[in-house]
Amino acid sequence: MRIALEVATRSTCDRKHIGAVIVRDRTILSTGYNGSIRGLAHCDEEGHMMENGHCVRTVHAEANALAQAAKNGVRVEASEIYITTSPCWTCFKLLANSGITKIYYGEFYRDNRIFDAAKEANIQLVHLSIKDLCSD
Repeated sequence: MRIALEVATRSTCDRKHIGAVIVRDRTILSTGYNGSIRGLAHCDEEGHMMENGHCVRTVHAEANALAQAAKNGVRVEASEIYITTSPCWTCFKLLANSGITKIYYGEFYRDNRIFDAAKEANIQLVHLSIKDLCSD
């Protein structure tokens, strides 16, 4: 999770800095942070693109970590992910369909649907207190 926190510092959306690290057998497979589509303007350059109170200019950290793995031909099935916040519903579905079996998250981020779906899909959700990590 400490690595995910460091990855989050690369975020280009100042509304929330989020980092994600996909791991299997203690080996980092991929990382991602929330930022704009590759080659397009970032929030910190052109401002936020707001819809219904959410910035939609950025691609979420989890989706970017999955995209980076796909781009590099890295299989993520049977892996785990560390995310500085719990995944939104859309990202949860992407993680589930990619074969990730365990999701570690720091701060809870707004969508309770992930808990029932995770239980039904046999995906472990594990809350890690970021405050505890930062105080070590």
